[in-house]
Amino acid sequence: MRLEDLDYTLPPELIAQHPAAERDASRLLVVRRATGELEDARFRDLAHFLAPGDALALNETRVQPARLEAHRGTGGRVELLLVRRDDDGAWRALARPAKRALTGERLRVGEVELEVTAEGEHGERTLAVRAGDLDAEMHAHGQIPLPPYIRRAPEAEDAERYQTVLARVEGAVAAPTAGLHFTRAQLDALIAAGHPIVKLLLHVGPGTFRPVTAADPRAHAMDAEWFEVSDEAAAQLRAAREHGGRIVAVGTTVVRALESACDANGGRLAPARGWTRKFIHPPYAFQAVDALLTNFHLPRTTLLLLVAAFAGEHTLRRAYAHAVAQRYRFYSYGDAMLVV
Repeated sequence: MRLEDLDYTLPPELIAQHPAAERDASRLLVVRRATGELEDARFRDLAHFLAPGDALALNETRVQPARLEAHRGTGGRVELLLVRRDDDGAWRALARPAKRALTGERLRVGEVELEVTAEGEHGERTLAVRAGDLDAEMHAHGQIPLPPYIRRAPEAEDAERYQTVLARVEGAVAAPTAGLHFTRAQLDALIAAGHPIVKLLLHVGPGTFRPVTAADPRAHAMDAEWFEVSDEAAAQLRAAREHGGRIVAVGTTVVRALESACDANGGRLAPARGWTRKFIHPPYAFQAVDALLTNFHLPRTTLLLLVAAFAGEHTLRRAYAHAVAQRYRFYSYGDAMLVV
């Protein structure tokens, strides 16, 4: 397929700049793959569109306050987005502007002294900690890294609302946004109705916002992201299918974690953990996903390609055109879509 086949025009005012007043007050566009039917609903009515025994798989990653301001010895400023800490104690980060953080540069963040020891593409830098505790500094003074299309500084509401209610394991630089709509009460009600809530992990990296620029989308290089599907999670999801239910993936990160686990086990959904560069685009035969709950995504991104592979390109184009015409709210703090 061609990237431009999935392009769409979005009025800027439809990009949600704040979350809905209540998590489950978001709208929900239900897309039926078999017929192409589209139905407008509310997220709090999600249970109406689930079949008996359906299990929901959610990502329990937690966004770290990873955005920090660093200072050069000359007095210049560099914005750092901390991505992860390596086993040797060095940090992987994105620097902006990258030209102010070249190899050998010394940076200071509060009481922490850093040295740039390596450079990568897209502003990627490796930072050695020469003095102080960068992790402690991040938690004391770092900001939640809101996506670039949210054109405002983080506010008090973001500390809670840019985390899912299940967020537990810190390590992401972006939220698994499909999960942002759930309240604890809604999850409890789904469990009581016979829908298991299954937790797994994929730490969302900065590549989630990186556009696909290769003429052939298959040439796009994915960032490595850490995922874990436990024995318990795999068993619960297999059991749901064995009893006639579906596996409902809550978000593209869950899809990639489940499909990565299948790849690691010869196509069978079984426990797995490690680094994944899983890139899903049309055509693709899904191994562990029967329905997908997702937000609306930017054009020319790996996220939109994944949803196109699941929903079908023609159906997805119709769904997005409908969402724009009906004034749905888009992207991280926007509305949701259920593809069944």
